Amino acid sequence: MAKNTTAHRCSECGWTSARWVGRCTQCQSWGSMAPHTPTADVAGAVRGNPTGPARPIRDVPLAEAASVATGVAELDRVLGQGLVAGAVVLLAGEPGVGKSTLLLDVASRWAASGRRTLYVSAEESAAQVRLRAGRIGALADELYLAAETDLGAILAHIEQSAPELLVLDSVQAVTVSGSDGVTGGVAQVREVTNALVRVAKRRRLPVLLVGHVTKDGTVAGPRLLEHLVDVVLSFEGDRHSGLRLVRASKNRFGPADEVGCFEMTEDGIREVADPSRLFASTRAEPVPGTALTVTLEGRRPLLGEVQALVAVSAAQTPRRVTHGLDSGRVSVILAVLERKARVRLHNKEAYVSTVGGARLVDPAADLAVALAVASAAAELTFHRPLISLGEVGLSGELRRVAGLDRRLAEAKRLGFTLALVPPGTGLQLPGMRIVEVATVEAAVDLLGLRPPKRRNPDGPHLRLAEG
Repeated sequence: MAKNTTAHRCSECGWTSARWVGRCTQCQSWGSMAPHTPTADVAGAVRGNPTGPARPIRDVPLAEAASVATGVAELDRVLGQGLVAGAVVLLAGEPGVGKSTLLLDVASRWAASGRRTLYVSAEESAAQVRLRAGRIGALADELYLAAETDLGAILAHIEQSAPELLVLDSVQAVTVSGSDGVTGGVAQVREVTNALVRVAKRRRLPVLLVGHVTKDGTVAGPRLLEHLVDVVLSFEGDRHSGLRLVRASKNRFGPADEVGCFEMTEDGIREVADPSRLFASTRAEPVPGTALTVTLEGRRPLLGEVQALVAVSAAQTPRRVTHGLDSGRVSVILAVLERKARVRLHNKEAYVSTVGGARLVDPAADLAVALAVASAAAELTFHRPLISLGEVGLSGELRRVAGLDRRLAEAKRLGFTLALVPPGTGLQLPGMRIVEVATVEAAVDLLGLRPPKRRNPDGPHLRLAEG
């Protein structure tokens, strides 16, 4: 007879080990390994009755995967035109970012269209949710509210009210009677998610789940949670800024690279159909140290502004401070400016930031960062309505970026008439002057971003400024 051995399983990620270890080698958490007795494997499977006959793929009706709009256009953009019957959607984000407010607004709009909606709060009382709903105007006759933490009670509410949408806030706060593990642990989250997925598929009930995140921003709980659901959304935003972004990292019913933009106000979450105005300042006169670019958030082009401040440093090692940008990437661009573009920065402090709380990780913003720093170092301005697009290489060359045509089309829509792009694009856009530059040094010279004593009087910057 096979001997029953006791293994050890991590309560954070579900990784198992034959012996106890102090630190999980999968998620690197300390003290999370607990004894676990695995069940014996089944030698053979019992034949069961299929749920339906197999059909040719052309005969499968597409109506079963039809989407229904939630009433929130920015969320529908990310979901892929709306919610699909039986779909299970996981919305994860940091505490206080606005997950509950967003889903309460979605539940209210869904119920306002005459579809019964059940909102289950496992972390707040019913009175707290009612207070928030009154503040943001999320009151509807078909919106039902329950405060439960037991899975059995939640399933009973589903059977009694027969909703057409279920919102659960949050999945980590629900417990299963008789199941091992603590609330929010691997075993509990697995049981809760499995039960809700089965109910969603059987009743063709769309389910919206709120999930927690870890310190590094990933979805808390076992990776199995992300595999079980159909859609995984991330709700991002700085609590000191009103900007909120919804991204899809997994979507079985639509694109997984779309982004929805929202703004947190005193009256709740508000959609931002044209978010470019949030990422740029509204100054009438140009000032040194600013540059504009167009980034791609998924497939959506967004305007972004980079600001730089360069000051003489009295310290032996000048400071390099960034906000909204990758500090390592900015350091590379500063080194390229120093060695390849003859912009002296070795004895100067550099402060580089974005506007509106945006985070620019797109390589297309490299040229804008370089021009903003060069402008701040020389204390010179350049043609204000200018878009800079290009990735900066270590040798100072400018490389092409993806989606250049969409970026330029968005810039033209916003009223820009001049753009600097890498060479070899061959793009032409009526009403916009597209100038190709090969290197960062050429871009700096073209815009005349050098002190007068170091400027080439025969350089091309005068023709560009006048154009």
